[in-house]
Amino acid sequence: MIGRSPAPNQSGFGLSWRSADHGFTLVELMVAFLIFGMLAAAGVAILGFSVRAQAAEGAKLDDLAGLTRTVSVLSADCGEAVARPTRDANGTLFSPFTGEGGSGLTPMLRLVRGGWSNLDAAPRPGLQKVEYRVAGGALERVAYPQLDGAAPLTPAVLLMHVRAARLRYRFAGAWSDRWDGAGGVALPQALELTLTRDDGTTVRQVALVGTGYAPPPPQGAPNAAQ
Repeated sequence: MIGRSPAPNQSGFGLSWRSADHGFTLVELMVAFLIFGMLAAAGVAILGFSVRAQAAEGAKLDDLAGLTRTVSVLSADCGEAVARPTRDANGTLFSPFTGEGGSGLTPMLRLVRGGWSNLDAAPRPGLQKVEYRVAGGALERVAYPQLDGAAPLTPAVLLMHVRAARLRYRFAGAWSDRWDGAGGVALPQALELTLTRDDGTTVRQVALVGTGYAPPPPQGAPNAAQ
């Protein structure tokens, strides 16, 4: 009769295997939890990085859209500028085009533009008075429903994160820091806008003003029709 093998504690050798009924030891569980925690932490870090990258990309795209909108709207307003003076609610007369040197004054730019589309045939003119200003760190465009004596509409934000703005006006080859229509010329020939952003970067735009506007000839000049 073949006898049974001695027990492990009797032979001095331990078991090299363990059945599933015995389960896991505490050390094995701790190692498993450690590995799971490391994997979970890595997953959370990757997810957080992805969310931050997506947010940063969205902010950059929004800022780029704001810059594009500013260039398009300002170029259109300046290009459609007309020599039509206006009055405010108090009857004060303003030149067709009034520009300050920068964002220190509000508004820093006021003009009258043509080409205001009237798709719903509302009882209003095809001309529109608009103003530009920097308020609360944003470049805003303020429009008026009527040219004279009307209250402004809700400001439209063109670009955020604007610290300051500088304006210059060009006429007859010279730049000036202010424009008020003095000298009998209602409109400058070009406008330069330089924006300083919150991060210190600057954005410069040059726009033609009143592309269909012909300033009156200087006094004493011969008539072109003669």
